[in-house]
Amino acid sequence: MRLLCVGRHAYLSEHLCRYFQELGADCAAAVGAADARVVAASFEPHVVVCDCDLLSPALLDEWATERFIAEAPLLAVSLTHRPEEMPPVELLGVSGVIYLPALDRTQVKALLAGAHRRRGVMPPDDWHSPIATASVSAH
Repeated sequence: MRLLCVGRHAYLSEHLCRYFQELGADCAAAVGAADARVVAASFEPHVVVCDCDLLSPALLDEWATERFIAEAPLLAVSLTHRPEEMPPVELLGVSGVIYLPALDRTQVKALLAGAHRRRGVMPPDDWHSPIATASVSAH
């Protein structure tokens, strides 16, 4: 899973990348909203994890027009603000809120898995290509 980690400064975005990389995610760091647009265009994230202090209605409106950010679920992340200290998810305009100090790694993995939406068409697990089967049996 590709995560775009957006922080208000480089130290925070890099810290978020290290944290989520330890969980097995492929991460790219971005500093601020403008950098997030640039990085997202080449990285094509599955999920965007953004410092909750950066989120605003104006930013969300701006990102809604950016293809690779608009298509990815957005999770607000905080190391200092508890979820009950922030506006409800519906008002924030995000898929969820992560207060990292209160969650264990299993909970964070489950939250990311729930937020992740695959792009494109995914064949059923038991599906096998008839072309691949024919070429294997021909040898």
